[in-house]
Amino acid sequence: MNHIQRSNGTALSLGKTDIVVIGGYGSVGRTISMQLANQFPGRVYAAGRSLRSAQRFSEETDGRVKPMQWAVGSDASKRDLSSIALIVMCLDQDEPGLVEQCLEEGTHYMDITAKVDFLLKAGRLAVPSPKAAAVLSVGLAPGLTNLLAAKAAAALDETDRIEISLMLGLGEHHGKAAVEWTIDSMGADFEVAEADRLRKARSMTDGITAEFGGKLGRKRVYRFPFSDQRTLPGTLRVSDVSTRLGFDVNGVARAAAGLRRLGVFRLLRWPPMRALSVKLAGALHAGSEQFAVRVVAYGRSNGRLAESGCTIRGIRQSDMTARVAAHTAEMLLARPELRGVVHLEELLDADSVWSAVRTESASELEANLSFEIPEVSAAKQVHNSAESR
Repeated sequence: MNHIQRSNGTALSLGKTDIVVIGGYGSVGRTISMQLANQFPGRVYAAGRSLRSAQRFSEETDGRVKPMQWAVGSDASKRDLSSIALIVMCLDQDEPGLVEQCLEEGTHYMDITAKVDFLLKAGRLAVPSPKAAAVLSVGLAPGLTNLLAAKAAAALDETDRIEISLMLGLGEHHGKAAVEWTIDSMGADFEVAEADRLRKARSMTDGITAEFGGKLGRKRVYRFPFSDQRTLPGTLRVSDVSTRLGFDVNGVARAAAGLRRLGVFRLLRWPPMRALSVKLAGALHAGSEQFAVRVVAYGRSNGRLAESGCTIRGIRQSDMTARVAAHTAEMLLARPELRGVVHLEELLDADSVWSAVRTESASELEANLSFEIPEVSAAKQVHNSAESR
């Protein structure tokens, strides 16, 4: 991975003023577009495959966000970037051709997607003498999860493993793409880093109980294929990272884990069943709009076994994803000298970002460091392992 470098130049490229949000009229993209349009009037374009959809969204904003047609695909690298200062990508891609072109031609790039294979490919790009920066893993998960993991690990002298727990509210309205990804991921098998090797993991297995604090308390969370657990071992030099998902309504995650054990999620490979599941999940609003992230790093401090934890709580995870993205975009536009490819945690820190993006309904960033008695720690791990089976 190319780490961010500073250039002696003072500008990204003369004449570059436009900000293009690809997927900018979607569920999260429209919020990013609006927030950026408030900061950079007349410069923001909401782009996507459908020009008519982009035009309708532009009309909703009274023209503050302009429309643009942009189909993400094999020809994306052939776009004219001569006027574009920043691209914000909200749509999944298979290949990082556009990222490479941005680095070569002096257009900053930022990505809020979470497709593991793409992020790994983009992170490995080796562009000689890049003329811009590309920031990956921007949003909530990945994004804030990465920043909290970096903060928790930094509190220890040595970090052996990191556990990330994410709780989402079932009452929040999510876009179709987000619902489809969650449904598809429920029955997924995926790879995780453990002891400097990759091993197979299964969604909705290996459950633990996470303490989210406040009124949320303790929730069951289960393995889920978030991209942060594949990229963090490289950026933080920690050999074992796991990310788990749970929900605000008690029993839902445990029920999903039970369905996974019974093989029910295999039925979702049948297109009619998948379509029905996506429709039902999209219409479900049984819980709240709360979200929470709890990250615990395990290792040593002052020669003793220790654990360091960080927790945040807020409302509407999709809105928070957009706020983190807009904040990062503003930072990039103010730093034309930045060069190279990084993930968010290599560029920014948890305290400054959370201070900038948190709303009145969100918690402060809570951090703690505690020392463990080895026998107690081992007993706790055995108990969690037995409970998850």
